[in-house]
Amino acid sequence: MALSVSKLNKFVFFKLPSAFFCGVRVKDISDSSCTVTVKHRWINQNPFNSMYFAVQAMAAELTTGALVISQIQQSGKKISMLVANNKGNFTKKATGRITFVCNDGHLIADAIKRTIETGEGQTFWMKSIGTNEDGIQVSEMDFEWSIRVK
Repeated sequence: MALSVSKLNKFVFFKLPSAFFCGVRVKDISDSSCTVTVKHRWINQNPFNSMYFAVQAMAAELTTGALVISQIQQSGKKISMLVANNKGNFTKKATGRITFVCNDGHLIADAIKRTIETGEGQTFWMKSIGTNEDGIQVSEMDFEWSIRVK
C-alpha cells in the first residue's frame, strides 16, 4: 500500500503533534521526492519575528523521513530508522510560507538492499532545501539516516 499525503498528515497529527500544531504539512510525495510546507505564524515564531529554527528542522526532517518510511514499507521488511546526525544552514529570515523539498529518494533503495543482504546497519545523508514564496532559499538541512533490519 503506497504512502499518501493524507496518510502522512494523519501520521503527523497523531505521532508528531508539535509539528502538526506548528503548521507542518506534507504536500507531495513520490519515490524520489517529498515536499512539505509550513507557514510562519505566531505559534512557530522566534523573538526576531521569523520562523523558529526547530520548526524548520521538523519540516525538513519530515521531507527526508517520509521518503525513508515509504521505501521501507515498499521493501516489505521490518527495518528500523533513526536520525544519526543533522546539519543546518540558515541563509535568510523565514517568513511567509516556507516550502521544503528533498529530492534524494534515490539514495534509500541501495541502503535498504545492503542492510537486508548483510544484516548490518547502513547510513546515508539526505538534503532538504527550504525556500520562501519568492523562491529564495532560506535554509538547507542535511540529515544522516541510519537504518537496520530488525
